[in-house]
Amino acid sequence: MLFRSIRLRWLLTGALLSSIGMSFIWPLTSIYLHNRLHISLTVIGVVLLLNSLGSVIGSIVGGRLYDQSDPFRLTLFGVGLTGIVLIGLTIWHGWPAYCFWLALLGIGSGWNITMVNSLGTSLRSKDGRYVFTMLYFAQNVGVVVGTSLVGFIYDISITLPAIFNCRHLVCAIFYCRAKFQPASKIARTPSKEATAASPKATLPAANHLMLTTFFFALLVFWLMYQQWSSNLSVYMTGLGIPLRNYSFLWTLNAALIVVIQLFLNWFNEHVNGIRIIYQILFGLVMVAISFLILITARTYPFFVIAMIALTTGEATASPAIPALVNDLTPRAIKGRYQGFVNSWGSVGRALGPLFGGLVIDWLNYRSLFIIAAIGVLALVAILTAIWIKTRRDLIRYQ
Repeated sequence: MLFRSIRLRWLLTGALLSSIGMSFIWPLTSIYLHNRLHISLTVIGVVLLLNSLGSVIGSIVGGRLYDQSDPFRLTLFGVGLTGIVLIGLTIWHGWPAYCFWLALLGIGSGWNITMVNSLGTSLRSKDGRYVFTMLYFAQNVGVVVGTSLVGFIYDISITLPAIFNCRHLVCAIFYCRAKFQPASKIARTPSKEATAASPKATLPAANHLMLTTFFFALLVFWLMYQQWSSNLSVYMTGLGIPLRNYSFLWTLNAALIVVIQLFLNWFNEHVNGIRIIYQILFGLVMVAISFLILITARTYPFFVIAMIALTTGEATASPAIPALVNDLTPRAIKGRYQGFVNSWGSVGRALGPLFGGLVIDWLNYRSLFIIAAIGVLALVAILTAIWIKTRRDLIRYQ
């Protein structure tokens, strides 16, 4: 049976609603566990680690099944699983039930993100970079909306995760509006350079090396990025900077991402764009610059400048990586590799707070920022070297 591909507007709507719902969850977790349930920060770190590991599992399993099964049913499964978990959180949100539900929520979140990215590979009406840039744009608009509302909702009642259940039911309705098929089953004419490799659904050696390097880059990127969201708040408040000023940095982050994504879409359409690899390398350099600024930052304006550099790098590199993975993978295994994109990032996010905490305990914050800057710059050098080595042998798929 042949299904039509999902339309971009439905995919973006689902990504937006999902992002809004998850933005209600992650800002509250540490506060709720520590202030309401009186759980230690160490145990909270373990809970967040389990959530991230669940996301890794959901991403890998979801990506592999996407290439072999009906994405319509797989997406409904992910939405349904998340809905059941949120109902459970609404009814049983004490300890240790909260830990159990959050681990399952990680599986559902990783599964759903992988489904969204994988479905993005099946869209042929738009360039892959445009699709993933718009998905990243929609997700960050969701973060802006969700984080703006979460404080008011938390003050009313912690049981309002019921709202999330409604959100997922709406997501299910949107996804059900159209039946679709995996990218591997969409009939289209392959490019000349990909014709020989496509039938076997295996990666050429150059593609495999490039993708493996980028997956490692994702791990390092999120490992360092998590220092901003996990350890920097303590550092800034220790300098006498109010917590509300730290929170404003993330409002600035979300707003800048929206603006930068719109600019990138315009640039790629009207200026013939740039090679995706250059976009990724530029983004990583900007992330490294943000940590270089933190090394000497003591007053709030320097943290604002550092956040602008970080956001520029994030908004430039993050949507380009899944787009590049899409270009370098045969259509029969696109879902699997989009699952790898999310799972490697989840590993970095899981290990980031622990890594930063260990460096701070053994050394200090300044050493952490130096290590992060050097690590990202070394990553840029490695990616550049691998790109130069493989660029003539890479096979691009449509």
